[in-house]
Amino acid sequence: MVMGHIEEKGSAWGSSGPPFDRPGPALWLDMTQSRGGEGKPSPPSYGGPSTPPGNGASRNDQVEWGLPAPREPRWPASIAILLAIGLQVVLPDTLTHDLGPRWLLPAFEGALGIALLIANPWHTSESRRLRPVSVGLIAVINAANLIALGALINALLGGTHSGGRSMVYASVPIWLTNVIVFGLWYWELDRGGPAARLTATHPPPDFLFPQQSSPGSAPGWTPNFLDYMYTSFTNATAFSPTDTMPLTAWAKLLMMLQSLASLLTVALVISRAVNILN
Repeated sequence: MVMGHIEEKGSAWGSSGPPFDRPGPALWLDMTQSRGGEGKPSPPSYGGPSTPPGNGASRNDQVEWGLPAPREPRWPASIAILLAIGLQVVLPDTLTHDLGPRWLLPAFEGALGIALLIANPWHTSESRRLRPVSVGLIAVINAANLIALGALINALLGGTHSGGRSMVYASVPIWLTNVIVFGLWYWELDRGGPAARLTATHPPPDFLFPQQSSPGSAPGWTPNFLDYMYTSFTNATAFSPTDTMPLTAWAKLLMMLQSLASLLTVALVISRAVNILN
């Protein structure tokens, strides 16, 4: 009788088991959503890896993508280029003899910088036509500084005590130029450049700044030239990213190259200075 009673109740319950084994309405809704059922909310629309978040995206997604930046003057970057040229001029001939006549490269870089400043003092959508010139100028400064760094490493590893002291002093402008030139790279390449950042349809972000991670702390914030220069300085001093994270492959490669150049400069200079003092 007992067995029959149990079997009868089992048939009443069916194959699903006792009532307390079945999920309640709320749990069933959660399970449906987790399994992709009809109750699953639709995700924000991003439109693809190279398009900005759609109307369904949250405010945080739009801020992390990067809000349209205001028009930015070129003179801060022009001053940075002028400083980099001046730092190249003060380098000793031992480090610049592979760059040709001493006046040639600074004159060429200065001419390009002045031409860019006159042709487009403010970054607008039309300035994209001048972007190859701007990128080429940064590349020339970077290449010259890397050549000088190679000459410095060679001099520090095989130089005499008298020559080593001047090489230690010469490492300062090389390190400072390293900070300036990579700050220019970050500013020129992030989200397609200063002109592309003016629009909401700019390329994907290459750096994630802390203000973009916490949009409530700085509503409407967009990075400017000083933010990129600060990122370069902290990367050169810490030999790694600090508060601003690289997101794309080229951003990571540039930060790796800058950290390596800075580490070589600082490590070799410190070791050589210790030898001189001893």
